[in-house]
Amino acid sequence: MGKGNSLAYIILFLWPIVSIRLYQKKSIQEASLWVLLGGFMLLPVSTEIDLPLIPPIGKHSMPVLSAMIGCWFIKLKPINYFRHKGVLRLLSLSIVFIPFITGELNSDRLMIGGRFWAGLTHHDSLSSIIHQILFVTPFFIGLQFFKRYEHQLLMFKLLVIAGLWYSIPILYEVRMSPQIHSMVYGYFPHSFRQQARGGGFRAVVFMGHGLWVAFFVACVLTAATALWKIREKVSRFSPASVSYFFFVVLILCKSMASLLYGLFAFIMIKKMSYKMQFRAAILVALLAIMYPTLSIMKVFPHQAISGIANTYMGPDRAQSLEFRFDNERLLVEHARKRFFFGWGGWGRNRVHDEETGEDLTVTDGHWIILFGTSGWLGFMAEFGVMALCIFRAKSAANLLKDRKQQTLLAAHALLVSIIMIDQLPNASLAPWLWLIVGVLLGRAEYIIANKGETVSG
Repeated sequence: MGKGNSLAYIILFLWPIVSIRLYQKKSIQEASLWVLLGGFMLLPVSTEIDLPLIPPIGKHSMPVLSAMIGCWFIKLKPINYFRHKGVLRLLSLSIVFIPFITGELNSDRLMIGGRFWAGLTHHDSLSSIIHQILFVTPFFIGLQFFKRYEHQLLMFKLLVIAGLWYSIPILYEVRMSPQIHSMVYGYFPHSFRQQARGGGFRAVVFMGHGLWVAFFVACVLTAATALWKIREKVSRFSPASVSYFFFVVLILCKSMASLLYGLFAFIMIKKMSYKMQFRAAILVALLAIMYPTLSIMKVFPHQAISGIANTYMGPDRAQSLEFRFDNERLLVEHARKRFFFGWGGWGRNRVHDEETGEDLTVTDGHWIILFGTSGWLGFMAEFGVMALCIFRAKSAANLLKDRKQQTLLAAHALLVSIIMIDQLPNASLAPWLWLIVGVLLGRAEYIIANKGETVSG
């Protein structure tokens, strides 16, 4: 059992019922968006039920299970996982089955400093397949059911609407401190100390950490700016006013990385052509792949970057960056021992003191967690799928003639590249983000298949 009061468990297990009603009343696109995004916004963070074989049912898995029920049994639309061809099929199969291979290759026991780690079993290997299918199901929902321009536009609008509603508790917690999760669900989901910044607080609401709230707001700002560029209103609000509002909210979230993402997206979408946006998205995506690769090869200039941070951002930021780099170096060295398929989970991917067995490392970025648990092949599978979406979107944009569609497609590619780059410092790849990635590829593949369809498409 996880944490939480009775209300936390009631809300968690009411989510499938809410989801069924949404799928009965709404289109499959709108229902899927609300079920997956709403679960991330509202469900308790560590409240979960741990059943045999399947991953714990909680904040991230319950919305996915609910969406699967809605698609399969309410809309009678089976989700297609591996019916695609070429590189996409190879990468999709790799994401799901590489952790299974990892489990089979890590049956050995570990003894470090008097502490014992059992080897992974066939049960762990099978469980990893179920976990991975749940992990990427939102991607396939986006790929299969979001094809037309109206579907893509709906995603952008609902993201902004969700952000407007969520800004109320965000601003409350910025002023009053992050306490809503404790008030509603009976416990605080993370370290309260980490939410104190700049003489104030980061908002947490129901997302688990202030960094994830800030990244959510950065994504909303990107969507709002894209709607402003194509002159699409959200409800009765001016798209310009909404964009500036979210820029202010993002500043108040007190996350430098997310603020830079939001500023970057705002400038690129407002000031640059859609072609320049695609070039920027591709460059960011390549950076997200190259940084881990160069770090693994020991050729990334970590010391030079720390020196630049010390000069322009101050010693505190530089020290924080050096701490992150030091941890990554330790974890990379450990992961290189099982380079292709990794060490698996249960702490085997972490570095422990040879004498005491004490854990010596902090794993922040999704990339280093992925490299440690699933190896270089697991890392390339996930990041390769996201990069493929951006490249396919660029090819699709060349077939379009409508400027609004080109603009929205470019802004979407930029958003996916920001999701990719955030996996270097953070582990933010939640189901709703996989849905956004899948929607981009679904739209791109539809355009390419129909050779740029001249109508709204």
